[in-house]
Amino acid sequence: MLQNIRDNSQGWIAKTIIGAIILLMALTGFDAIFKATTHSNDAAKVNGEEISQNELSQAVDMQRRQLMQQLGKDFDASLLDEKMLRESALKGLIDRKLLLQGAEQSKFAFSEAALDQVILQTPEFQVDGKFSSDRFDQVIRSLGYSRMQFRQMLAQEMLIGQLRAGIGGSGFVTDAEVLAFARLEKQTRDFATLNIKADPAAVKLTDDEVKAYYDEHAKEFMTPDQVVIDYLELKKASFFDQVAVKDEDLQAAYQKEIANLSEQRRAAHILIEVNDKTTDAQAKAKIEEVQARLAKGEKFEALAKEFSQDPGSANNGGDLGFAGPGVYDPAFEKALYSLAKDQVSEPVRTDFGYHLIKLLGVEAPEVPTLASLKDKLTRELKAAQVEQRFVEATKQLEDSAFEASDLAQPAADLKLTVHTSKPFGREGGEGVAANRAVVTAAFSTEVIDEGANSTAIELDPETVIVLRAKEHLKPAQLPLESVSAAIRTQLTKEHASAAAKTKAEKLIADLRDGKAALDKAVDGQNWKTTAAATRGQEGVDPAVLQALFRMPKPAAKDKPTFSNVTLPDGSLMIVRLNGVNEAAAPTEEEKAQYRRFLASREGQQDFAAYRKQLEAQAEIKRY
Repeated sequence: MLQNIRDNSQGWIAKTIIGAIILLMALTGFDAIFKATTHSNDAAKVNGEEISQNELSQAVDMQRRQLMQQLGKDFDASLLDEKMLRESALKGLIDRKLLLQGAEQSKFAFSEAALDQVILQTPEFQVDGKFSSDRFDQVIRSLGYSRMQFRQMLAQEMLIGQLRAGIGGSGFVTDAEVLAFARLEKQTRDFATLNIKADPAAVKLTDDEVKAYYDEHAKEFMTPDQVVIDYLELKKASFFDQVAVKDEDLQAAYQKEIANLSEQRRAAHILIEVNDKTTDAQAKAKIEEVQARLAKGEKFEALAKEFSQDPGSANNGGDLGFAGPGVYDPAFEKALYSLAKDQVSEPVRTDFGYHLIKLLGVEAPEVPTLASLKDKLTRELKAAQVEQRFVEATKQLEDSAFEASDLAQPAADLKLTVHTSKPFGREGGEGVAANRAVVTAAFSTEVIDEGANSTAIELDPETVIVLRAKEHLKPAQLPLESVSAAIRTQLTKEHASAAAKTKAEKLIADLRDGKAALDKAVDGQNWKTTAAATRGQEGVDPAVLQALFRMPKPAAKDKPTFSNVTLPDGSLMIVRLNGVNEAAAPTEEEKAQYRRFLASREGQQDFAAYRKQLEAQAEIKRY
């Protein structure tokens, strides 16, 4: 347990801002935050601030993609309930809006320089330990963001992270709570167990008992409701041999590919902030003082350590590392790209204050040849054509199936083959019947009762099908003869377990009353004794351990307490608690670990309560 506490309590606040950057943002995608909305397109309003339908749709798509990535390529996407996804995504958007409003009301803030440092130091954006503009663009494009959108969304994540750290980090516990937790956590128990085995062989069932159970549970003994379907399958891959790439299109794609390459510049800076304590004039005077000292020959790195108010780079002599266009403030970037190597700029004013910028180095991009990219670009261009044809064919299939009374005409129109499934029930089956959307469509009123063709069903991004019911196999009562063996097995187990329970309860009563000796063997079986068992004791059934640590402390050494646990095979385990052993006082190191664990848990509970309070006090309208 101590190791678990140590692992789970270390640095959860520190991880909030950086560790959640990729996953949390991908779960709730907010591209539409940056799009104009109208009231008619609102999904919800939170204290007067809108959440648009476009924003909600984007969040649903991002959440679905993230779940698919987490669950693996073989996961059936149709199992994701669309209504539940939308409800979950909208709740996430509302929670996020409330937290952002709470952060704003609490005056949480951070500098753009801090935001730059998070981006530059995020491992997901680095190659060989250095920030890579190409890698940065690749990652954020995969999430559906432009650079500016990503920065704005990351800024919101950092505000929420500050709010979480501010509230969660304030959790504390008293010495008494730490000692009480340690006492319970380190407590051990002496106990003994005796297994009262269920004896199925001793159970005698009559045919009348089996018949009575069959009659009482008749609805449980029915053949499943099943259907056989015919279906057409349209695959995207079938179109790849039907498309070709023109040389001029390949050349255009190549030019576009290399146009995205940009040189990386390594900058260092000295920042004098303009804030509540320092006016613009004071900051400008200070940066000019630093500039004068540079002119006299003092080292840039030394002055950065002495004067720069950017905590992320000052200790490194102002070094910001390599970055490409679009990372820094526009005024900062313009000045940086006007410098020659080792040249220092004039003072530059940004939203943060005044900077002196030094260019430490330039890395020119390596431009790949057309030959090296030809296969990749050809695949991408073909994929775009195939995607268009697939979309058009899907629409044609859906229209044709809607107009047809069977699947013969749609099959002829698109040169497809009609396939037939094996019978399957509402729980699904093999092949296409393993897809939940297929099962839902097959048992829909339109298909199974009205005999209509289904709409197009997406099995995966590469495959679409249309189906119709060929045969409906309705539920029927199973004869007693076919289920009597299963009924006998079930009843035998129940009766044997009930008999074992009666025997166990009688033995416990005799032990409590002194009518039976505590350590006497029962049916040739001796008590199994365990001393000083912990809450995580190995070799003991978890259900037995749970019961053991819920039992009251014995009144005296010769007055143990008793309980019993039913095991999966129907047997009864009698648990005899002989004694409770209080542990030695925790060491200072153990107390520190317990305190961190409890404070972290308390902080998380406080933050959860704060979120509920924000929700309770908010005016939330869902449309």
